[in-house]
Amino acid sequence: MVIGVKELLKLVREKNLIESLSERELKAPEGAGFDLRIGELYEVKEQGFLGVDERETPEVKLIAKFDEKSSSKAFLEPRTYYLMKTVEKLNMPDNLLAIFTPRSTLFRSGIYIFGGQTAPGYKGELTTGIYNFRDEKFELEMGSRVFHIMFFEVKGETNLYQGQWQGGRVSTEKKEKQI
Repeated sequence: MVIGVKELLKLVREKNLIESLSERELKAPEGAGFDLRIGELYEVKEQGFLGVDERETPEVKLIAKFDEKSSSKAFLEPRTYYLMKTVEKLNMPDNLLAIFTPRSTLFRSGIYIFGGQTAPGYKGELTTGIYNFRDEKFELEMGSRVFHIMFFEVKGETNLYQGQWQGGRVSTEKKEKQI
């Protein structure tokens, strides 16, 4: 069952479900969840590796960062893949799972954010991919609302997230053993 915004706002206040949620979302969220903002944008370079027991992500370079005191913009180059990280930090309890999807303004503009899920027990910012499918640059203001996150109740026993991405890490520094 999807958790409604009244219950979500209560969880934000009482259980710190989401840190740094925007004033807009605290006062007037739409739908059955919250819109989250882009906080950091990374250029992806080199190659990566995913094996049975080990992995290594491509090298990344921070190219834009949200600052509440000043407006900053980034340009997404045509047919280019980036990583992005949210402003907001999640503190997932053991009975909730979150799913996030891109806002429609982005895909109407030829930009796609790769949706995903956040497991019970995860704590940190969310990192996901963003791609410009167009042949033109796309201007993106840092701090803009880029995807919608919805929360679902988990019934029964669950295993909490124990992965190495805990805390909002964006990439690996070298080849590492997966846990």
